[in-house]
Amino acid sequence: MSVGLDKRPNPAFYALLVALILMSAGPIAVMIITSLKLNVDIMSETAGLLFVPTVQNYETALCNMLWYEPAHVDYCDPTFGRALVNSLIIAIVSTAITLVIGCMAAYALVRFRFLGRDAMSMTTLLMRMVPPAVLLVPVFGIWTFQFGIDGTRSGIILVYVAMNLPFVIWILQSFIVQVPIQLEEAARMDGAGPLQTFFLVVLPVIKPGLAAAAIFTFRIAWNEFLLANALSDRSSRTVPVTIVNSLTEYDIDWGVIMATGTLLAIPPIIFTFIASRQIITGMTAGAVKG
Repeated sequence: MSVGLDKRPNPAFYALLVALILMSAGPIAVMIITSLKLNVDIMSETAGLLFVPTVQNYETALCNMLWYEPAHVDYCDPTFGRALVNSLIIAIVSTAITLVIGCMAAYALVRFRFLGRDAMSMTTLLMRMVPPAVLLVPVFGIWTFQFGIDGTRSGIILVYVAMNLPFVIWILQSFIVQVPIQLEEAARMDGAGPLQTFFLVVLPVIKPGLAAAAIFTFRIAWNEFLLANALSDRSSRTVPVTIVNSLTEYDIDWGVIMATGTLLAIPPIIFTFIASRQIITGMTAGAVKG
């Protein structure tokens, strides 16, 4: 008579799983709940989960972008609305430029043979390992005294492109190397030129890689604080810089800060959801064609 083994998970596994979920989702829940409270409820000694939710904090943060004037806002501060527009422009443009340059550079490193190709490929990855804090002083000096583009959105975009380009090149190489060379040869035999082969044959095949690189690049550009804080001025500040600068010694509006933090998390989630659909579509198409 054989004794069956008990394959039920240990209760400690579920306890650890619940603890990890609370540690990851707890701060997000607190941020969202606090953003729906008035300051009097936030600072109250008897503050709890029972409160009347309000969207006044969101109205205060987005007052210059709303089609109506919130009744409780005496002075509309356009700082956050301007920072939100700056973050969207900087993140989207830097992501697009990085992907365009990165996919072409990765294709050249994979398909073309030239002296120093392997060393250049490894150098691109090593450059990404340099912490941004190490580059802060030289980048600030070059951007300020050599080019004079500090305090502009174009200057921040160029920094983000240079910062994210090495990793994008490295990750796209692993996708391009898996593209059968026979597909490109067949396209050339059909009369397609080099650019047509690249855009019409190679890019559709590596769509999952492009989506993964886009998610990585957009999230870095959207959340980056150190370089943006050093290179931006009042008119080009991004959302992370604006949130930190709103923390003062004498006046901290926790409700508005939590509302801006919640709004800060929405665009990366939407962008990741859209890009991840391209990853799933590409993997499904590859499975069907195979």
